[in-house]
Amino acid sequence: AFFANKVEHESRHCNGKGLQRQGSSSFDRVYTANQNCGHAYPTFLAVLWCAGLLCSQAPAAFAGLMYLFVRQKYFVGYLGERTQSIPGYLFGKRIILFLFLMSVAGILNYYLIFFFGSDFEIHIKTITSAISPLLLIP
Repeated sequence: AFFANKVEHESRHCNGKGLQRQGSSSFDRVYTANQNCGHAYPTFLAVLWCAGLLCSQAPAAFAGLMYLFVRQKYFVGYLGERTQSIPGYLFGKRIILFLFLMSVAGILNYYLIFFFGSDFEIHIKTITSAISPLLLIP
């Protein structure tokens, strides 16, 4: 909602009427940042749900909240200069990778239980809980 509100505000500020694609460079930056965030959310939601369901809910929820803050930082950085958005982008990639690895660990644990009867769920939850605070390191 914040991103869409910024696009609408910038559109009205630059053009005076409704949403139009052509406008100033500030409108183009806001519009592009909004589109980039919108395109990244389906991937984020997929890995967030998989990590929470297949591995551990608490670290997945923590990573999800961190991702929302990182996308906010990316969006605000994109409004200034495009180089200011790079830290938010790289940080977001790291969080997506963490969630993806959690999903893979959950899937591997399922197959270990199914084929060998070995359950490593406690170990995986301990490791992900220990690693998730490391996401705070820029």
